[in-house]
Amino acid sequence: MPPKRLEEVFKTSGIPTHTFVKPLEYSSLLVALRTPGRGVVIEGPSGIGKTTSVTRALAELNIANAVTKLSARRRDDLDVIKELSTMKSFGTVLVDDFHRLSENVRKEIADLLKLLADEEAHDCKVVLVGINKAGESLVRFAHDLNNRLEVISFETNPDEKVKELVSLGEAALNTTINVMPDIVSAAHGSFYIAQMLSHQTCIDAGVLEEQAHHRVTGVSFESTRGKVFDRLSRSFMERTKRFARGTRFRREGRAPYLRLLHLLAQSQEWSLSIDQVVAAHPALSGSITQIVEKGYLADLIAKDEELTAVLHFDSQSRILSVEDPQYIYFLRNIPWSKFGEDVGFLSVDIPSKYDFALSFAGADRPIAEGVVWCVARYGV
Repeated sequence: MPPKRLEEVFKTSGIPTHTFVKPLEYSSLLVALRTPGRGVVIEGPSGIGKTTSVTRALAELNIANAVTKLSARRRDDLDVIKELSTMKSFGTVLVDDFHRLSENVRKEIADLLKLLADEEAHDCKVVLVGINKAGESLVRFAHDLNNRLEVISFETNPDEKVKELVSLGEAALNTTINVMPDIVSAAHGSFYIAQMLSHQTCIDAGVLEEQAHHRVTGVSFESTRGKVFDRLSRSFMERTKRFARGTRFRREGRAPYLRLLHLLAQSQEWSLSIDQVVAAHPALSGSITQIVEKGYLADLIAKDEELTAVLHFDSQSRILSVEDPQYIYFLRNIPWSKFGEDVGFLSVDIPSKYDFALSFAGADRPIAEGVVWCVARYGV
């Protein structure tokens, strides 16, 4: 057999083959998918492995080829989704990006799920995949749907699961990745980010395919992380600045859009409840409440295709979420203390953990401590 290629092992698009790891929710997902008539909602952050797990579970149940897969992002699929409630014996239908459907369509689907559950239909089943709180948005339309619906919440994967993914890739490439602990930490529970960082690490080390003799990489994680961030900056930086400036940019303003982005970057769930932000940050409540209640935030995202590709705001639940796992990684690595100034604000102070970071060998600790003492005298 030919050696496995890097892009086949650490995949940055498509369904993983060599590095598929079952999330903690996988068993619950299998049972939910095989229960007749009962609607299923798979919700969770982007890049956490929802679509991959559903695809593998359907294959394990030997029904993958009989499933109709639709996406709320594809215009041609929208007409089919809208007509589901009028169809009979449509089999199993999977609707991806469910949260992107209009409120009216979501209400129709909620009514359909209730009907199918009551009839225990064996020839119709609807599986919905969406970001955080997708199930909650359905129950809002029909409160008695809660007991007729299986909601599988994919939370952030534990570090041991992410480590398992990287280890599978190491085995496939016959390579030990020297910065695995750094990759696991930086992934924040995202399988996709772990794939992306492992992929770049192997490129930096020149490991482009399965090695004939076992190899240990010797790359710097800071260098790898910098390359990934620079690449993502070319795609995401300008749209992020547009969002941060908002609809009515004032250099001396309170920067509510910028504040929301910063809080979103800090969120472990990759989503942000506006109500919780207002409660936790009284000083920001006035400006943030205004842009939400007057529709400015929703309009800003809806009218900018580049922002729509990476952010989603649900006006009903008032939740701002990240759509693209690469984007959450980008947000988490922005130098926030400098970003406000780059955007053009005059008086926005976003605290950071540090101004400078020193990386040093143990033997050089006295020198490092001397440098810290010197720069600290100047308020660094």
